[in-house]
Amino acid sequence: MAKRRGESATITRGSTNVFEDLGYPDAAERQAKLRLAYALNQVLEHRRLTQTAAASLLGLSQPKVSALRNYKLAGFSVERLMTFLNALGQDVEIVIKNKPRSRQSARITVVAA
Repeated sequence: MAKRRGESATITRGSTNVFEDLGYPDAAERQAKLRLAYALNQVLEHRRLTQTAAASLLGLSQPKVSALRNYKLAGFSVERLMTFLNALGQDVEIVIKNKPRSRQSARITVVAA
């Protein structure tokens, strides 16, 4: 719907997690899975692997690789995505630390180097 002249829109700054902004109860897990899948897809693109070749390396079917490439992650756990990254020669490092006092709750963060 188009805005009429003179009407103003309200803009709300989101967090760093779109799933949290949308109210998903498992927002941290969804964000972690998305970032792991992104890192995985970057490796697959960099190596110029076909879905069939990637499926062979990861021990998956080609349709499952297609789902990964299209970020359809419902059938994949965080642990499984980390295992796929290991299969492609990528180290996955988990760091556990105290949250800062300034933040109300702890969070899960995935950073790809």
